[in-house]
Amino acid sequence: MRRTGSIAGVALAVVVGLAGCSSDKDSAADKKSSASGTPAADVEKSGDDAPASPSASAADQSTAEGAVAAWVTAVIKGQPKEACLVMAEPASGSTPAKVGSEETCADGAPQRKQLDKNLDGFRESFTPEPPTDDPQVEIDMTVGGDKAEIPADKIIVDGQSLDKIVLSHSTGLEAGQLDINVEADKIEDLWYVTNLDFNIG
Repeated sequence: MRRTGSIAGVALAVVVGLAGCSSDKDSAADKKSSASGTPAADVEKSGDDAPASPSASAADQSTAEGAVAAWVTAVIKGQPKEACLVMAEPASGSTPAKVGSEETCADGAPQRKQLDKNLDGFRESFTPEPPTDDPQVEIDMTVGGDKAEIPADKIIVDGQSLDKIVLSHSTGLEAGQLDINVEADKIEDLWYVTNLDFNIG
């Protein structure tokens, strides 16, 4: 079973799929997010909706590794706004890229509502045992280019790989049956998480 799509839709698919690989519908809601243990960039939009100059960010979005680590950290810590601020939808055809901002990630914003609904499931799946208040997330690879696909076995949370953590919280799955990748894109000189892609079976 393969799941892919916007972060918003895939979040729910991951949670339900890992609970027993039951079928469910991927929602197509747009999701923008910034991930770090602290507020990420407030990205201003230009008139054509393309991202303009972002302000300083506590999340390290200068690299794909930093953005993905910040996103995973925010998910585990239950910080939906911080997760939202490092998320984006890349440009597609004539549609400009859309990145997480203070407006789109604010309480009550449609993108936040969708993320809030899915965050608890992500948090449970991504949290290692024993949990800590300040998880240390590292990416065990170096990314080149303007697009990145980081496999879960290269995302290390408190010394454990994310694929093994997720597997430990799943039912009916064995090692080798779960393939998770976090995708990130470089948009206007900053990196954002743009997709969660996984295969089950």
